[in-house]
Amino acid sequence: MPRPIRRCLLLLLLLAATPAPAEDTVMLDAVRDFLTAEAAPLGDEVSVTLYPPAAHFPTCQQPAPFLRNTSRAPLGRLSVGIRCGGDDARTRYLQAEVSVIGRYPVTAHAIAAGAVLTRDDLEQRRGELDRLPRRALRSVEAIVGQQARRSLAAGRVIQAHQLRAPRLVERGDRVTLEAKGQGFRIMRQAEALGSGGRGEEIRVRLDDRRILEGRIIGPRRLAVTG
Repeated sequence: MPRPIRRCLLLLLLLAATPAPAEDTVMLDAVRDFLTAEAAPLGDEVSVTLYPPAAHFPTCQQPAPFLRNTSRAPLGRLSVGIRCGGDDARTRYLQAEVSVIGRYPVTAHAIAAGAVLTRDDLEQRRGELDRLPRRALRSVEAIVGQQARRSLAAGRVIQAHQLRAPRLVERGDRVTLEAKGQGFRIMRQAEALGSGGRGEEIRVRLDDRRILEGRIIGPRRLAVTG
């Protein structure tokens, strides 16, 4: 390897090994403790790697870390915000990577399309949760009772888009349409013009040919929504 390249590599290694300034240690420790606590319920082994910004900022007094995106689990590469107290009230951000070892469900055997999953259809594995697909379901409770949209092979992680609520109404079904109010309840028979599961809205046709929308509340039962 040419000497100039060797010198550049050595310089990069020395820079990477340079410890964070002492005034940054409190902030970094606060972020590490925060992420460890946030990820602890996900598994039994948590590892946090921080990537401090290259630029040097004034000391962050009373650092209060927070997650920028609270809609996703604190796994993998993410951005962490730090609110500083004292005279420096600005908000800072740094990159971090969280790795968690824990248990997650996979299919115990092949699942046919349309099957409603039970606990017997699942088995537990242990591994790196941050390596799972982004939409992987890590809770057995989130899977049991759901219907497979398509066939699933044995030993596969189940993702949210592969499941749906069980169909309670099929297109063409004769359904009961309910309308309730203060002191009254009306029930009419209708024909379903769509299919769906609990909570979904579909159109129905009354015997007088009027079209209404209903929300599915049970097997072949809908509540009027408009």
